[in-house]
Amino acid sequence: MSIIGQKIIKEFGEKSIRVLHELDFKIEDGEFVSITGKSGSGKSTLLYIISTLDNASSGSLFIDEQDTSKWSEKEVHHFRNINIGFIFQFHYLLEELTAIENVLLPARNINREEHERERALSLLEHFGILDKTDSYPKEMSGGEQQRVAICRALLLKPRYIFADEPTGNLDSHNARRVMDALIEINKNQGTTICLVTHDSEFSKMADREIFLTDGRITN
Repeated sequence: MSIIGQKIIKEFGEKSIRVLHELDFKIEDGEFVSITGKSGSGKSTLLYIISTLDNASSGSLFIDEQDTSKWSEKEVHHFRNINIGFIFQFHYLLEELTAIENVLLPARNINREEHERERALSLLEHFGILDKTDSYPKEMSGGEQQRVAICRALLLKPRYIFADEPTGNLDSHNARRVMDALIEINKNQGTTICLVTHDSEFSKMADREIFLTDGRITN
C-alpha cells in the first residue's frame, strides 16, 4: 500500500502559471514524510493534491494502487471520511460547537456520533484537554484549539494524516507537543503522515524529507 505520484503538474489561472513541474514520488504505507521548501515552492499545493483535496492539472495519483482520477465525487468523499485526517495551520473548529462536538464531526458525517463518543473523550484526555470538553473555541487557547483539531483528525483512526503547517500559529511548547503527538501516532499506530512545514527542526523529525524548489523535487 502506498501513495504514488507520476508526472504531477499543477497550473493556475487563465495564463496557466505552472506551480508543480512533473513531480514523481512515492510515499510508503506507515511512512512519516515532511514536505519542505521556501515559501511559494509549492508545498501546500502538493499536499492538497496528495490528500485528494485538489486535482492535478495533469499526471496521475495512485492510492493503494487505485487511480484517484477515476473516483467519483462520492467515492472521494467516502475515502476522505474513512481514511484521512486533516490538520491545518488554522484549526477550523466550528465556533458554535463545543470541543467534544467538534471532535465528533467526522463521526457525525457517517452517523457514528454516539458510537465514537467514548473514543472522543479518551482522545481529549490523552491530549490534556478533557477539562475543555464542553468549552467553545473562543474559550480555549490557540494550543488547546489545535489539540482539539488533532483529536478530530484522529477520531476514526485514519490510515493517513495530512498536516499543513500545524505548528505555524503555536508557541514553541505547544508546537513541540503537536509534533510529539504526530510522531507517537506514526510509531504506535502505523499511520502514514505527510507534514508540510517550514521549520527545519520539525522536518528532520520525519523519516524522510521531500524538498521542493520552485515546484520541483530537489532531493
